Amino acid sequence: MIDLQGRTALVTGGSRGIGRACCEMLAAAGARVTLGYRVEQHAAEETVRRIAAAGGAAIAVSADVSRVDEAELLLEETVDRFGGVDILVNNAGLWSRSPVDEMTDEEWRTILDVNLTGTFNMIRCCVPGMKRAGRGRIVNISSTAGQRGEAFHAHYASSKGAVIALTKSLAAELCPHGILTNCVAPGWVDTDMSHDALIGPDAQQILSKIPLGRAGTAAEIAGAVLFLASDLATFVNGEILNVNGGAVLCG
Repeated sequence: MIDLQGRTALVTGGSRGIGRACCEMLAAAGARVTLGYRVEQHAAEETVRRIAAAGGAAIAVSADVSRVDEAELLLEETVDRFGGVDILVNNAGLWSRSPVDEMTDEEWRTILDVNLTGTFNMIRCCVPGMKRAGRGRIVNISSTAGQRGEAFHAHYASSKGAVIALTKSLAAELCPHGILTNCVAPGWVDTDMSHDALIGPDAQQILSKIPLGRAGTAAEIAGAVLFLASDLATFVNGEILNVNGGAVLCG
C-alpha cells in the first residue's frame, strides 16, 4: 500500500539501530536511500549491501551532521547521486549518563551539538530544495525523555525536548511550501545504544514502567517513520507520534 518509488530519502545515523531499520524499510517501499553515518563505516556499507541485495538503491556517506560543512556534503552527495531529497529523517543522536553536577561542558555540548544542532543543520540544508520542488517530508526522531525528562540524562532530554519544539515550529512555517514536518518519539528500544541498560540491574524497573512489558524494536520505530513519510500521512503535520508501548501517554 505504501509506494515511495521515485522518491529519495536521506537518513542520518543510518548505520545501526533505528536508523538502519529506517533505511531498509524506506528502501523496501521503493525509495532511494542515502545513509548518513559518522564512524560506523563497516555497518553502513553492510546496510547498503543488504538494500542492494533486496533490489533497492542506496549509498553511504560519512558525515558529522553537527558540522555545517559536513551536513552540506551529505546533501550534495545525495543530490549528485539521486537528484534531490524528498524525505529527510533526522535520526543521528547520542545518549550518555551524567549527574548534572558532574556534567562537563564538553558532555553538554556534544549531546546538544549532535542531537539538536545536527537536526537543525540538516533541515536548513534540505529545505531550499524541498521548497523549489514544492513538497517534502521531514521526520525528526525525538524521545520520551524529551517529553517527561530523564534523571541523569538532562543533556539528552533537553536536546530531545528541543527537537519536539523545533518540529512544531517548522510544521507551521514550512507547510505552505508543501513540506510536512513531524516527529517520532520512541520509548525504550532494544538497540546497541540502550542494550546494556536493558540487560543491566535496572532492567526490571525500566520494563515495569512500560504497559506492554517490553522494549520496542528498531523496526517498530521505523514503521512509524515510514507512515509519516508516505502518502497515508498527507494531513499529518506537527505531530509527535509516540511509539513507546504506552509508557508516556501524552501528545
